[in-house]
Order: sequence, then C-alpha cells, then structure tokens
Amino acid sequence: MVSRLKLPKADPLILLIIAAVLVAIILPARGEFAEWFALATQIAIAVLFFLYGARLSTQEALNGLKHWKLHLLILAFTFVAFPIIGVALRPLTYFISEDLYMGILFLTLVPSTVQSSVAFTSIARGNVAGAIVSASASNLAGVFLTPLLVMLLMSAGDGVQVDASVFINISLQLLLPFILGQLFRPLVGKAAASKGTKIVDRGSITMVVYSAFSAGMVAGVWSSVSVGSIIFLIIFSVVLVAFMLWLTRFIAQKLGFNRADTIAIEFCGTKKSLATGLPMAAVIFGGANLGLLILPLMLFHQIQLMMCSWLAARYAKRGEGPKQVQLQSDPS
Repeated sequence: MVSRLKLPKADPLILLIIAAVLVAIILPARGEFAEWFALATQIAIAVLFFLYGARLSTQEALNGLKHWKLHLLILAFTFVAFPIIGVALRPLTYFISEDLYMGILFLTLVPSTVQSSVAFTSIARGNVAGAIVSASASNLAGVFLTPLLVMLLMSAGDGVQVDASVFINISLQLLLPFILGQLFRPLVGKAAASKGTKIVDRGSITMVVYSAFSAGMVAGVWSSVSVGSIIFLIIFSVVLVAFMLWLTRFIAQKLGFNRADTIAIEFCGTKKSLATGLPMAAVIFGGANLGLLILPLMLFHQIQLMMCSWLAARYAKRGEGPKQVQLQSDPS
C-alpha cells in the first residue's frame, strides 16, 4: 500500500490573518461598529500585556530592562538600517511613481510594532521581557525620531508636530497592564501560563489586522492604485521582510547574542508599526492625501505578520529557545 503524502499543517494564526483580510474586504468595519471594535481591540491588547506581566518573573522583567545592548541593536535596525535601505531604494522611481516611493520611504522611518513583536517573541520562546522593553522604547523614540527622519529625508517642511498623547497611550495600554500583571502575578501567574494567553495572542493580532484593512477599505485606499502597483508592493514587502529577518539574525549571532535574545532581535528589529505609523502620517503630513503614502506600510504590515507568524511557529516547534526561560513551558 502506498503511504499517503503527509501535508504540513497550516499555521492557525496565518489562517486567521488571511480570514481577517477577506472579511475586511467584504464587510469592513464602519461607523459606530468600527469605533466599538477599535475599543475592543485596545482592551484585548491591554489584557494580553497583563498576561505577559503575570507570566514573567520579576527577575526576568528586570533583566529585560537592563539589557541595553539588546535595546540599542534593535533601535539601530529600526531607525538606522531601515532608513538607509529606504534611501538606497531611490532608483525605484525609474519604475514606480514618486508618490509610491515616498510611501516606501515613509514605512522605513516608522517605529517597530509592540504587540505583535512581543507576541511572536513569546510564541517562538524568545526573550519576552527584552522584547517588551525594546519595542516600547522604539515607539517612544519614534515620537521624536520619525518626524526628524521625515524632515531630513522626505523634505516635509518645518510644520511637523508631535502629539504627546503617544506617551500616554503607550503607558496606559501597554506598560500599565504589564506592571499590573507583575503585581498580581502571585494570584494569576498559573492562569496566565495556560492556553488562554495563546488565544489572546492570536485574537488580538487578528483584530488589529481586521481594523487596519477595514480602515483602508472605508478610506478607498485600494481604488487609488493599479493592480500592478499592489503586486509590486507585495513582492517588495516579502523580499524586504525576508532580508531583514536574515540580517537581524546574522548580526545578532555575530555579536554573540544567545538564542532567546536573537529571536527578540529578529521579531522586534524587522517590524514596522501600522498602528503608530498611520497617526504619525496624519500628524506629520497634515491634510495631504495619505492614500499612496500609507499603502506600502499597510501591505508591509500584513506581510510581516504572515511571515513572522510562520517563523515563530517554526521556532516553537523546533524548541529554539534557552532552557532557562520560563516561557518555554507555555503551550503557545
């Protein structure tokens, strides 16, 4: 009897992301429902970071805070390596419009994601505490560095404004729940290490994807570009994410970081935040038409989630994480 070919199981998170995109295309969130869904997404992210805080020992959290070499390297990838690549891609204007290139350049200037970077680091059994600190630092630094880089590289003019509410939002939605999780760890630590965190991990990422694509559909972003341009941006995003995943891992290993740190560097140093980038674009560029400017970031964001989801699942399956990290026993 001929044995059946065993097909690899599809990663559930990738399937959820694809489903969220398809639902957003067919039934995008609009009006009051969109507002309530955005609130629910923020609550889900806050709950997720509460669970992260409850799972990590206080010593691990302090070690993550003190790991300055890790944080500097991730910041260097986010605000040095990415912008250099963005400037080096200027010859693309021979094949694409100037507006579309400016969108690509802008995506290289925005901060790293927080929630998905930490979620994938957790799934892959990397240094979660370090990822939380590094990704949060990236967003805080981006409040100043992204407008500065835009002024230097995109000639946005002198009217750039920075909304201080970014600090408040990050503190209330991410850092405060994490600290509360640390405080309540003796009471909820075991529950936080259960499969419930895995559900919140995947659910919150899926909600973010649906919200982002819904906003694009409602704003009519997709109708302003050709199919060829969208295909080009998808291929470009795949290549850029793959290159940055290789580069972050290669340099981290050459500098002697362990596996847990290398995983955090990969997932934090390759991301670009749509949630932070869109508000920044609205503030920096004022009333300008943001369609082409944010489209590359929107597509890159979804591609990075799918590719990093696959990679995180691969790391988790192989057990690529140091034995001393407590999160290794986590089912996610």
